[in-house]
Amino acid sequence: MSPLDELELNCMHIMEGFLPPMWAGFWFLVSLPVVAYGIVQLNKLIKEKPETKSLLAVAGAFAFVLSSLKLPSVTGSCSHPTGTGLGAIFFGPAIAAVLGAIVLLYQALFLAHGGLTTLGANTFSMGIMGPTVAFLVFKGCQKINLGTLPAVFLAATLGDWATYVTTSAQLALAFPAAVGGVMASFKVFAAIFAITQIPLAIIEGIVTALIVKYIIDVKSDVLERLKVIIPVRG
Repeated sequence: MSPLDELELNCMHIMEGFLPPMWAGFWFLVSLPVVAYGIVQLNKLIKEKPETKSLLAVAGAFAFVLSSLKLPSVTGSCSHPTGTGLGAIFFGPAIAAVLGAIVLLYQALFLAHGGLTTLGANTFSMGIMGPTVAFLVFKGCQKINLGTLPAVFLAATLGDWATYVTTSAQLALAFPAAVGGVMASFKVFAAIFAITQIPLAIIEGIVTALIVKYIIDVKSDVLERLKVIIPVRG
């Protein structure tokens, strides 16, 4: 099978049984420590700031709904937003990894979206790499005083793109091209995904910024305690 043939079977959620056992196991080993650390951080957050429970629910639901929207792409593949940037902005990448893993598990069990054997790989791309990039971008924007909503937009957009770059790399490593190897496969996967994912990520960035704007209007005190927004002192 060529890289293009492999792509015809997949989207960001790598489907059940698709990865070779070695790679499926590898991504589980990489993802598990991050998710375990995230669980510790999540329990600490809930204990110290119980008022954040509603925001945790919003972030999880946001990721579940957005990442469930499978939109047809070219060559029979599909694309979709990820929604995990919101959780990363609010709670950091470790807790976002837990939310992402839960979302992916439910989607694998009840929506046939992704799979159990590929849960480690999908968690790494959508639950770890995407949120990590989103968090770093958001904090970087805060340091240069860019403004909360532009920072949210950039964080969610770039976090989405990071997820798809990671998925392209995962598929390329598992299915290197006969000519050109891993890099040739990566270029094929990334180029095809980019056609739909670039505009989708921009839309996700806008929607995420609008969600944050609404939450600022109704729960700014909680976001101040989470250091998502800087309180204005008179």
